[in-house]
Amino acid sequence: MVWVLGPASAQTLDETGERVPPERPFAEAIYTEAPPVLDGVVLTDPAWTAVPPITGFWQTTPQEGEPASERTEVRVLYTETALYVGVVLFDREPGRIIVSDSRRDADLDDTDSFRLVFDTYLDGQNGFVFGTNPAGIEYDAQVSNEGQGSFGSGRQTGGSGGGFNINWDGSWAVRTEIHEQGWSAEFEIPFRTLRFPRSTEQTWGVNFARTIRRRNEEAFWSKLPRQYGLTRVSQAGRLGGLNVPDPRNLKITPYVLGQAARDYAIANSDFDATGDFGGDLKYSITPALTLDATYNTDFAQVEVDEQQINLDRFSLFFPEKRPFFLENAGLFSVGAPGEVELFFSRSIGIGPNGQAIPILGGARVSGQVGGLNVGVLNMQTESVEGVAPANNFSVARVRKDLPNRTAIGALFTNRISTGGEDIGSENNQTFAVDGRLGIGRYGRISTFAAGTNTPGLDGDEYAFNVSTGYDSESWLLDASYTQVSAQFNPEVGFLQRSGYRKPTFLIFHRYRPNNFLGLHELRPHISYRGFWDFEGFQETGFLHVDNHWEWKSGHEVHTGVNFTREGVKEAFEIAEGVLVPSDTYDHAEAQIVAFTDQGRPVSLNLSLTAGGFFGGDRLSVAPTLLMRATETFTTEFSIQHNDITLPGGAFVTNLFRARLSYAFTPRIYLQGLVQYNDNADIWSANVRFGWLQAANTGLFIVFNQTNDLDGTFGGPLNRSFTIKYSRMFDVFR
Repeated sequence: MVWVLGPASAQTLDETGERVPPERPFAEAIYTEAPPVLDGVVLTDPAWTAVPPITGFWQTTPQEGEPASERTEVRVLYTETALYVGVVLFDREPGRIIVSDSRRDADLDDTDSFRLVFDTYLDGQNGFVFGTNPAGIEYDAQVSNEGQGSFGSGRQTGGSGGGFNINWDGSWAVRTEIHEQGWSAEFEIPFRTLRFPRSTEQTWGVNFARTIRRRNEEAFWSKLPRQYGLTRVSQAGRLGGLNVPDPRNLKITPYVLGQAARDYAIANSDFDATGDFGGDLKYSITPALTLDATYNTDFAQVEVDEQQINLDRFSLFFPEKRPFFLENAGLFSVGAPGEVELFFSRSIGIGPNGQAIPILGGARVSGQVGGLNVGVLNMQTESVEGVAPANNFSVARVRKDLPNRTAIGALFTNRISTGGEDIGSENNQTFAVDGRLGIGRYGRISTFAAGTNTPGLDGDEYAFNVSTGYDSESWLLDASYTQVSAQFNPEVGFLQRSGYRKPTFLIFHRYRPNNFLGLHELRPHISYRGFWDFEGFQETGFLHVDNHWEWKSGHEVHTGVNFTREGVKEAFEIAEGVLVPSDTYDHAEAQIVAFTDQGRPVSLNLSLTAGGFFGGDRLSVAPTLLMRATETFTTEFSIQHNDITLPGGAFVTNLFRARLSYAFTPRIYLQGLVQYNDNADIWSANVRFGWLQAANTGLFIVFNQTNDLDGTFGGPLNRSFTIKYSRMFDVFR
């Protein structure tokens, strides 16, 4: 082998002259006093022409370990205030480039795209992600614990942000250009947007990812096994040559708001016009430690929750979407996402039935101090008659990240009443420790143990979990055990159910045939989860046997069968007039999930489940149709239909959802979400116009309406019209 060394990259050539990826590639950032013009033009900009390109991308899909099918060149510059990344994405067929969306933070998997991650602390576990597509969208996220711990999709994260927090919005800019050689992008990322150690000369972890959608191709600069993605920062390359300044950072973001609202449940009510103001402050105490403060916090611009229909007797989970709680949110995430959240920020400012509870203000300090990840949060809410008294919420978190994906930490939360006659008498505390041990390249063991203190409750208040996993190119193995006492009560968290012992296991295999029916990958697997109470009664059992069939064309089908057990200790009403008696119900059901190529202008997703259900039968059909006229106009229509026949009666539920989005530019959009729930006989509409400035601030115009269809058709329940304007002032810029 022959080493070919350059100032920006290192490559290896074998005896035939073919490239062989180094174990950990290295690149250098170049200092400049004259930054490039941010217009998407890279090839002819004098600021970039003298910078050696970073090249050599390697596929994970479809041909794992092979060089990327198209050449990609990355160049990195920096000034005293910002980091610049210039990318040329060559394409021999630029007319076939796919651009599926131009909304901020839109999914980059279904479009040609480029993403990068910076592991600024070089700890192999945390990072900042930035990305774009040829339409020039701004896509950013925070990574914690290498992305592990997220719940559902990127946007449906665990209550504290999970491991991949797509809802975080930084202050930065990107411009793109499509040209006859492919497309290019220029990123300007101010150092004030990032967090990094307090030292002059630094080396960061870095990796770059390119998606060529028409070929279902994913390629990375630092070579990754097929089971990992960009968040696997422990296997990122290195970016040296950084002499990072100590950036001063003080951002003040005030807002003003006007609203007209009417509650039709109040007889003879009229529209109530109100005005308000408030704001946020962000100050970098050090480059690694940030203070965020808020006064009269408002989230009028945030999209409403997606409605859900509960066909069980346990709590539903709704993710956090509010911007203030999303900075460094992954640091505060401890527990089992969506099941046992020891800190769940939605417990602050949102009532048990989704009611808004005014937040008077609060502050958070988060970042790194002396090699420790630290976070302290304090928030004060006002009282809402009949919903909740005024409360003060405090959270403290510390975590030490160690080599090889290992960490140990502790968490404390406190809620105390601050209003009414019982000031201080109503309170609740949670104490927890957690840890993670990386074993070799693929293995890990993780655990947490927690206790709560609630005056007036008798009995043990504890929860713990131990899990182990192995994730290689071919096998994903996982096993865990969770135990939650009946009195465990994390009031600043989320608990789906209490009083149980739960074992789980997963055996998952990835197989890529050479040439079989056009298939790209087969993923046969078997999983199990079971819940038993402390008397040995099984409340839930779920054995899932499945195989995923993924074709090179982008189509995918999941064919599975589920064997279920539901032990109902107390009868409950599953629908109006339909009672499920206490009993043990054993059933089997067939399940099919299908996806057409999501990169096409029209695609369809379908989930079909049929089988036994609480002593009867259920047919569940959930189709989703996605259409885009261009990258500016996208639509999504979905129905969740359940046809259920039980010994106690039969009923049908339908939940319809339509989501429409038109992007005039990547920063000017009109979005609508219309939902109809026949189980509650209501429909709702949320329409939002946004004219964005830095970090998701700007002008927002929001219309909300909910109608009651039970009785007088179309009778409204409530209606509101809100105009909000926020502006970020960068004091030291």
